[in-house]
Amino acid sequence: MFPQKKISTYLIKKILRCFCIDVDATRTALLIGVNRKTVNHYFLRFRIAIYAHRIQEKRKIIGQAECDEAYFGARRRRGFHGKLKRSRGTLKQPVFGIFERHGEVFTEIVPDCKKQTLQDVILGKVAAETVIYTDGWRGYDGLVAVGYDKHLRVNHQKNEFSQGNGV
Repeated sequence: MFPQKKISTYLIKKILRCFCIDVDATRTALLIGVNRKTVNHYFLRFRIAIYAHRIQEKRKIIGQAECDEAYFGARRRRGFHGKLKRSRGTLKQPVFGIFERHGEVFTEIVPDCKKQTLQDVILGKVAAETVIYTDGWRGYDGLVAVGYDKHLRVNHQKNEFSQGNGV
């Protein structure tokens, strides 16, 4: 009867905004002024895209991986030594990263850089047959004991920044 009407990107963005703030399809249709079935169609497409993204992130890293932790936050101010230091007692946020050589980067905000915290992230993201390159941080001690036979350390004090031919 009626020719199929295409929906504008403006309306798609409004539907996406309602999806993000968890407004149901019926109320979204009333707010935006489109058919409820159209809103349900786009909600389904958004859910499928989220699912595909999560499946891709679940893939474990295989090959060669570099692991490192960093602290992000305010810079140290002159004459203010105590509060903005590294490690324990800092106001900075620790972030742990895994770099797959010739691949992607995975980062995660962690509560601390303790051994158990870092090993839990590595166990969840890196396959056991992967060669892991880390620095001398004590949080990486024991990776061989949990199943990573190829754990190599990089000594930054000797101006060593990578090992192997894969760089």
